[in-house]
Amino acid sequence: MSTKDYVEKDYYKVLGVPKDATAAEIKKTYRKLAREFHPDANKGDTKAEERFKDISEAYDVLSDEKRRKEYDEARSLFGSGGLRGGGPGGGNYSFDFGDLFSGSQGGAGGGIGDVFGGLFNRGGRQAQPRRGADVETEVTLSFEEAVDGATVPLRMTSQAPCRVCSGTGAKSGTTPRVCPTCVGAGTVSRGQGAFALSEPCRDCKGRGMLVDDPCTVCHGSGRASSARTMQVRIPAGVQDSQRIRLKGKGAQGERGGQPGDLYVTVHVDSHPVFGRKGDNLTVTVPVSFPEAALGGTIEVPTLNGPGVKLKLPPGSSNGLTMRARGKGATRKDGTRGDLLVTVEVVVPKNVAGDALTALEQYREATASDDPRAALFKAAEGA
Repeated sequence: MSTKDYVEKDYYKVLGVPKDATAAEIKKTYRKLAREFHPDANKGDTKAEERFKDISEAYDVLSDEKRRKEYDEARSLFGSGGLRGGGPGGGNYSFDFGDLFSGSQGGAGGGIGDVFGGLFNRGGRQAQPRRGADVETEVTLSFEEAVDGATVPLRMTSQAPCRVCSGTGAKSGTTPRVCPTCVGAGTVSRGQGAFALSEPCRDCKGRGMLVDDPCTVCHGSGRASSARTMQVRIPAGVQDSQRIRLKGKGAQGERGGQPGDLYVTVHVDSHPVFGRKGDNLTVTVPVSFPEAALGGTIEVPTLNGPGVKLKLPPGSSNGLTMRARGKGATRKDGTRGDLLVTVEVVVPKNVAGDALTALEQYREATASDDPRAALFKAAEGA
């Protein structure tokens, strides 16, 4: 493949994804196509084999964030006809890639090819380590665990080196051989002028090794699904539906690459007594009519530990909110929010005996004090 062909090749079209596709969408599409066109599933079908190689080549670039960025920049500058311009008569002309990248356009430096050294991996260097994939999972916590934090076991399934073949991709008792095309580098250099373009080796798909007798578990890929259980610390004060990133807890990398990250979406169960507003907890406390009218000291429950006593002012109305400081959820800095206590005045359904007599006397004593008088006055003035 020439330099021009490589730059103008549309890897997004090969995979059938838009240019703004996310890493997860690219990975999902690649897996679907790889299963469909894998040589093991299409024995003797040369077209399917070529299609599989194209898919693997495209995914090798688009799955790597850095290489994808550089590929996009290269295509934006030189791809899709970007090397053509208008001649004096309205005709088109084309640059010579060998001259352009070798610096023979009159420049003294090494040419524009130096800009793309990272993308094309000049010089046939060894295949680079690849970072492991990110893994996503979910966990459900009780209300108390979310407020105070908890260590929970998580069972995850992710891609890891195949245990049967130890990541070689070869069947037990056999070993892979060095790819004769790239001599184990995983890349093949294509020279044009002074510019050397390295691309993933089509024969070994960038691995540097060829497997003649593939492993029956990973089918020669060297990767297989691995299930593991790990203890994960969920920080105190986590909110419902919050997404937590745990660095380095994802899938293992390839060729010594760093592991991916683990993203945990947290779900929090409700509590029969307490609610939550940010770092504050909420609770509704019933009080009697005499307590609301005359005031006094009331005891309210807390989420953990003994109750706390609060002073209820005389004449407290229904819906009054009081604050118990430091009795809420734990913050990131270790301090705690507050407990917001809402008063709910309870009216007895059945009143008899001395209580009835006392209430009748109270009604007579306050007959001239109409609580709705101000309401009517405001309505008349409107």
